[in-house]
Amino acid sequence: MEIRFEGAAVTYGAREALSPLTLTLTENRIGVIGLNGSGKTTFARLINGLTKPTAGRVIVNGRDTADFHSALPDVGFIFQQPQNQIILPIVRDDIAFGLKGRGLSKAEIEAKVEAALGRFGAAHLAARRAHELSGGELQIAALSAVLVTGPDILILDEPTNQLDLKNRALVQKIIEDLPENAIVISHDLELVADFGRVLLFHGGRLAADAPAAEAIARYREIIA
Repeated sequence: MEIRFEGAAVTYGAREALSPLTLTLTENRIGVIGLNGSGKTTFARLINGLTKPTAGRVIVNGRDTADFHSALPDVGFIFQQPQNQIILPIVRDDIAFGLKGRGLSKAEIEAKVEAALGRFGAAHLAARRAHELSGGELQIAALSAVLVTGPDILILDEPTNQLDLKNRALVQKIIEDLPENAIVISHDLELVADFGRVLLFHGGRLAADAPAAEAIARYREIIA
């Protein structure tokens, strides 16, 4: 993974959502922290191409995000509310949806869906209805639907939001075990406490780029 921000900024009229940012990301696990409205989500959406910079460039694995009309195919995004990205009512059908139009046979799609759930020991969820799932199960369903398409980079927005302790521990273990590169946006500081690199945003600016302990300490100074 290589993500380069080259003076990338985002403005909406007179409001600066993200000040010009220049950095390179290559680490397998990167945490992103900060207050609401600090620029975290804008930063993440620049990476997957859903937001285009109004100045500068964002280069993801050698490709300029401005060259894509929609999200980059090799960057998966898990929403803060995973139920909002589940389109179809049955879990297996929702996971299969992202494989449509790829020239795969029905048997190939079924095998990929089974393998996606199997990664998390969650084959039993295939026939379940999304509205019946627990918070942790919803995260697994959403992860499976994104990962089945083979992204190299995964962005998770508040993945432990509103989860009880059991489901939080489940999601944390899943993130730890993912072979894919993961960028984790979180107010749950313990979730990123072991990350080698954490970015702290404040007021639309990068306030710290450091190992977790240093970035978290700086964050605590800001909110004190």
